[in-house]
Amino acid sequence: MRIAVLGGLGLQGRAAIADLAASGVEEVVCVDTTPDGAARLDGLTDLARVRFVVPQGAIGPALAGVLADADAVIDLLPQPLMREAVQAAIATRTPLVTTNYGKAIADLAPAAEQAGVPIMAECGLDPGIDLVLYARVARQFDTIAAIDSYCGGIPEPKAMAKPLCYKVSWNFDMVLVSQNRDSVMIEDGERVAVPAGRQHDNPFIHEIEVAGLGALEAFPNGDALHYVEMLDAAKGLRRSGRYTLRWPGWSAFWAPLKELGFLSEDKVPGTGSSPREFLGRLLGPQLQYGPGEKDLCVMRNVFSGLEGGRRKTVTSDLIIERDLASGLFGMSLGVGYPASIVAQMLARREITKPGLLNPLLDVPDGRFFDELARRGITVTETVAWD
Repeated sequence: MRIAVLGGLGLQGRAAIADLAASGVEEVVCVDTTPDGAARLDGLTDLARVRFVVPQGAIGPALAGVLADADAVIDLLPQPLMREAVQAAIATRTPLVTTNYGKAIADLAPAAEQAGVPIMAECGLDPGIDLVLYARVARQFDTIAAIDSYCGGIPEPKAMAKPLCYKVSWNFDMVLVSQNRDSVMIEDGERVAVPAGRQHDNPFIHEIEVAGLGALEAFPNGDALHYVEMLDAAKGLRRSGRYTLRWPGWSAFWAPLKELGFLSEDKVPGTGSSPREFLGRLLGPQLQYGPGEKDLCVMRNVFSGLEGGRRKTVTSDLIIERDLASGLFGMSLGVGYPASIVAQMLARREITKPGLLNPLLDVPDGRFFDELARRGITVTETVAWD
């Protein structure tokens, strides 16, 4: 089996490569523009299983050349390059997993289906693990009235630093970009839009209690309607939201800065950069983890509805923490492991449906969660009856 990882030397890419090699994949092709791949992966994985490719020239032909002899590919390239990766996968008929949102490549779905190629989008942590959970838990209900989804990366308590109480476990620029994202909620059965400008100042912001951590702040950050529409049991849904988790105080910090334009994408005359880009360069280096500090990925999904005429609530909880031995962040494991697991399913032809796929509909949940558990990532589930 040969699986290629595009962007293999990034935070998530290194986790995916380590997992593929540990899973017995005969050859892992690491595709990255950084030339010192062996040094970056040394001590993390079996380098005898890894072949390094530094693409030259136009990215499209370079990717097609790599994918031509691969059994599957994981796309962890920056989002603007996703289209090139998907087009190369379709051209070479190579099954592909990407952690990016599928709507950006929705127009390529017919070409993928015609080529007979599975393209699995949104297959990481969030979205990803949560979507497979949607499918598994939905089967426990006759009808679902509410789905609330929470996920976020935060520093462990001893690694918190005021005033943000946050450190960077992935691309900080993308953290800031995500704070300019519109959200869609469902309230009283109606669609409610939360524009990006109100993301940190709206009535949906609240706190949840997490065992061992205490109170975490939740603020809207996603399109809840997009996913619940895939669930037959949720046709009469009354409430749903997708929320990012942070330590309390996050929204109070960012709301005035956003109002003043500090997250604007518009270039400031005479500077050549936007306020958001400036903040990324200013804050990112100050928010790095020390070698002995852990990040925590906290996920909670709460489903309420009816089964057999009785009301019940199912709460699924998951926490992934940094592996200090390897240095891999919990966020990296939470993204890299699902991508690796599903890429191996595709390579073994356990998933063969062509076209643009989604984990909620197209990943076998039993096998998926068994594989996560083998890697030490376990979802705990609590059921309460009214």
